[in-house]
Amino acid sequence: MTILDILHYPDPRLRNKASEVQQIDDDLSQLLDDMLETMYAAPGIGLAAVQVNVAQRIVVIDVSEEKDQPLCLINPRILELNGVEEMDEGCLSVPGIYETVKRADNIRFSALDRHGQAFEMAADGLLAVCVQHEIDHLDGKLFVDYLSGLKRRRIRKKLQKELRSSAA
Repeated sequence: MTILDILHYPDPRLRNKASEVQQIDDDLSQLLDDMLETMYAAPGIGLAAVQVNVAQRIVVIDVSEEKDQPLCLINPRILELNGVEEMDEGCLSVPGIYETVKRADNIRFSALDRHGQAFEMAADGLLAVCVQHEIDHLDGKLFVDYLSGLKRRRIRKKLQKELRSSAA
């Protein structure tokens, strides 16, 4: 397995809209394994393929304490949104930044698993937030888009300054 490079905001490739996966094969299985390894190493609880510069509708998630319950979502779709919850969110593509975001508290979604089997699942709390966050990535949207323009500009400047400092 390989740890992949994660794109960082404001990289314009994070705004790419992902295409539907057409074929479940060994290459896709390898990508899922690499994405899981990358997410665990980061460390994070979710990673969308767009974040590793692969414009396909693929997400990996593991919100378990033990990091032993990986969830692979291929071509995920949110079917139902209910309730409202505010939760602090972070993102592997926006390192070190955490902000409160409003999202649905309960969701129902569908996807294909790593073997191409269709399934539907209900989620609430952290898993619901994580699924919504990662599906946003597939649509070219970041959690900072839910923040005020002022907060977004501050975050962008801070991350650009850190990038310049690390490059020097």
